[in-house]
Amino acid sequence: MENQIQIIEAVYNDDLTVNILFNDQTRRRIDVGEFIREHPHPQYDKYIKVANFQKGKLLNANIMWGNDLEFHLEDLYNGNIM
Repeated sequence: MENQIQIIEAVYNDDLTVNILFNDQTRRRIDVGEFIREHPHPQYDKYIKVANFQKGKLLNANIMWGNDLEFHLEDLYNGNIM
């Protein structure tokens, strides 16, 4: 699945969720803020700030926040990053 499924659009919301559109037209809303609050870590904590969270980028058809935070594409597709 990972070689076929790609993220083609990501919208970073003020509530620390991201709306994702995949190349097969599947849509997911992922709560990254919940993940960060339940898994505190100095590398992740800075993304609780909306301005930092909204700096997420699509890279190689996946979402990256700097070199600090990314999720497996399959987990994003399945809607489960916990």
